[in-house]
Amino acid sequence: MHPTLAPGLWTTFDWWPPVGWWPEAARDLLVPGPVSSATFVLPATASSVHAARSFTAGVLSAWDLPEVADNMELVVSELATNALRHGLRLEEPRCERPVHMSLVRRGPLVTSAFTEPGTSVPVLRYPGPLDPGGLGLHIVESLSLRWGWSALAPHGKIVWAVLS
Repeated sequence: MHPTLAPGLWTTFDWWPPVGWWPEAARDLLVPGPVSSATFVLPATASSVHAARSFTAGVLSAWDLPEVADNMELVVSELATNALRHGLRLEEPRCERPVHMSLVRRGPLVTSAFTEPGTSVPVLRYPGPLDPGGLGLHIVESLSLRWGWSALAPHGKIVWAVLS
């Protein structure tokens, strides 16, 4: 952890996820059960979305959670796309910080979490009928028990979604 930050404040420089991490806004959902996590670093390329889906399918298969796989793959696709598009700005040739994707299992619940260096706030958009895209977070909201985001110090954010 960064030496000048208060204890318990995670940064984009820490290994993710820290042991025992769970989104604060979803702690009321926790029930006893197995605990595991898996992390993947997404390269700053468009093919990373496919790689994130494949990683998700493999991890959920290893955890014997096939009933979560299809919905989680859709959620991962949307969150990975947003992290790469808005967090890294793929048009920039050099990205200083990577996007980390983590799957965290706590009992029957699985959280997909993306840390990225961007500072833009994820918001539900209501695109017009001719707008390309803009429905990604609606998909995340409809498939997850809860989703949200938190700022990370000194910059960046984590965007997460919990599925059952």
